[in-house]
Amino acid sequence: MNIQVLIIEDDPRIAEINRRFIEKVSGFEVTGIATNEPQAKELMDILTPDLVLLDVYFPDMSGLDFMDWIQKDYATTDVIMITAAKEVTAVREAIRKGAFDYLVKPLIFERFQETMLRYKQYREKLVQLGKSKENISQDEIDRLLQSPRAPKKKETYYPKGIDHLTLEKVTSVIDQQEGGLTAEEVSQRIGASRSTARRYLEYLVSKGEVLSDLSYGVVGRPERIYRRLKGK
Repeated sequence: MNIQVLIIEDDPRIAEINRRFIEKVSGFEVTGIATNEPQAKELMDILTPDLVLLDVYFPDMSGLDFMDWIQKDYATTDVIMITAAKEVTAVREAIRKGAFDYLVKPLIFERFQETMLRYKQYREKLVQLGKSKENISQDEIDRLLQSPRAPKKKETYYPKGIDHLTLEKVTSVIDQQEGGLTAEEVSQRIGASRSTARRYLEYLVSKGEVLSDLSYGVVGRPERIYRRLKGK
């Protein structure tokens, strides 16, 4: 199911740009656009979105104050700030109140996409952990918080045959499976061929992010299993 997004932005033109940007990122769906406080509260009540893209400045409210209202009544809704506000106090307050990220206008799509993919990975990890157990370990907490708070610097250029969006899909699939997966299993989950999946998996092995090992589940037919290295 796609992540449900509500855009709260008083400038309709910018709201439309944000909507089009979201539509370019797989796994997200814009369910509503609000341009003022009454609309924002009404749509929050009707839609209960997973994620809000929120400005700071509005004629009738402060986006930072609105974050308090969201936290009070919609504890499962996350917020990403998209604003022209560059004051240190605004950034500090947004972070203190739990903003997943703080993006400054005018938006650059590549930076926006990076944030949305990190958020998607974070949410998928959180949902997966919630399904499998009630309590989680320190190591699992560290890996969960790694996405929103300390993302690794991504490569700008990749070797021939490696696309960063497909790489994100492969990485996400591996992250969700503690016991490891074969290239065939990964290919089925990302909707690609086995050879494609193996190429990306071997690339991650070469980068030291994934470990490969042989499994002898069927006599005479060992299979290569790929699993995420701890702490990566």
